Amino acid sequence: MTDDVEDQDFNDPERPHHGRFRILVCIDGSDESYRGLRYAAKIATGHDVDIVMCYVRPVDQGLRTGGLQMDVARGNILDWGLELPGIKYLKKGRKLLMELGNLKDHWEEQSFHTDVAGTSLGDNKIEYTGRSGKKVVLKLKVANDIVNGILEQWELGHYDLIIMGASARWDKRSAGRAIRGFFDPAVAEKIATHAPCSVLLARDLEIGHGHLVCTDGSELSTELLTKEAYIASLCECPVSLITVVSDVESKAKGEKVLAEAVDHLDQYHVHVKDRLVRIGDPIDEIIEAGPEYSLLVVADGGKSGLERFFVGSVAQKVIQGAHNSVMIVR
Repeated sequence: MTDDVEDQDFNDPERPHHGRFRILVCIDGSDESYRGLRYAAKIATGHDVDIVMCYVRPVDQGLRTGGLQMDVARGNILDWGLELPGIKYLKKGRKLLMELGNLKDHWEEQSFHTDVAGTSLGDNKIEYTGRSGKKVVLKLKVANDIVNGILEQWELGHYDLIIMGASARWDKRSAGRAIRGFFDPAVAEKIATHAPCSVLLARDLEIGHGHLVCTDGSELSTELLTKEAYIASLCECPVSLITVVSDVESKAKGEKVLAEAVDHLDQYHVHVKDRLVRIGDPIDEIIEAGPEYSLLVVADGGKSGLERFFVGSVAQKVIQGAHNSVMIVR
């Protein structure tokens, strides 16, 4: 099916659509990316949440598949019978979603192909639709490089959340491991910096330990709490709060900030499990508290992608120093 037909599908999860929460999971074959997919599956238990699982192939990698017949490329990518890395990884992701109950055998299936200049492969996807309208998409995308491919994919669908494996470079414990993700170590950092939506970087991501949400009482933090309340309600994840003050004399102020945050979350029927007031450097204290939870949740500084690249932010520094998963909310 070509783009002309694809454009007529207004329920396409790759197209902006109000009222549905859409998750883009970037698969690279690493264990971390599948932990991220498993987490996406937990968030996507409702009928109004879609998952688009995407593997990005650089153009030069695609060209090495020269000789691929176009009639093959236009068919179901899972039926090609080729052991291309992207197909293998997407198959593994589909199997995981079926085991978790997010995808069923009887769902309607459609295949799509989009020509891409400079490659015989093009973009290909399989779209599965359940009776409720819930969708799961497997996407094999070709791009000049992986970062641009992921950001281009966001432009297609204006996703609410991107989930991907974090860089091994940021985890000293991973040094020397035999299996690493396909992505260049800088890819996750670039996506976290430039993506217009929230980004979850999976690093030893385990379900069940809850979200530790960082707040400082600012207007930006309040916006973060609202978005976090929605995501936590989707995955039924326990929520805890942390704020950091500079000295002992400011501890009462920190407790007031947390009390106000608890009241805010109560509007959304979100129960707060733990309240932590730490004293010291915000980045160090947040990173130290993180491993007790599934993931750290921090608000983006509100700057543009270019400003974030040059100036940095607390969120970026937490990503670089954290020992566990981090979700930047924007």
